[in-house]
Amino acid sequence: MTRIDLTPLYRNSVGFDRIASLLDNALRGDTSAGGGYPPYNIEATDENHYTITIAVAGFEESELELLTERGVLTVRGKKEAEETERKYLYQGIAARAFERKFNLAEHVEVTGAELRNGLLNIHLVKEVPEAMKPRSIAIKTSEPALENKAD
Repeated sequence: MTRIDLTPLYRNSVGFDRIASLLDNALRGDTSAGGGYPPYNIEATDENHYTITIAVAGFEESELELLTERGVLTVRGKKEAEETERKYLYQGIAARAFERKFNLAEHVEVTGAELRNGLLNIHLVKEVPEAMKPRSIAIKTSEPALENKAD
């Protein structure tokens, strides 16, 4: 695996450490435990709205936790211990604990979440502050200065 040295980025910039960290993590790949579990989709529902759908079959609402901190959405699931011992002949439904993290772009906020039919839908919206939105600036034409002629 090729490793990219991001040191020059740190030498000439201030405040870009998060971007460098994101690049470093992306280049390293998803090495977290249970890399593909649980499966998920990320969907753009319109220009500034997104939905993350995570397959969490077998989990109750109380066994799921969503947190946002410093631009990272963390979704955790932990099954509570069953009161009765089951003897499975085959167990294909994974009910193991998981943690899945999503990096959020600037101004992206989680607006809500719902659990329906074994799918956890997390709704996000990108709300750019008015001061950050592009705005048009009018250009005024100036009249040439009139010279006073003394007669």
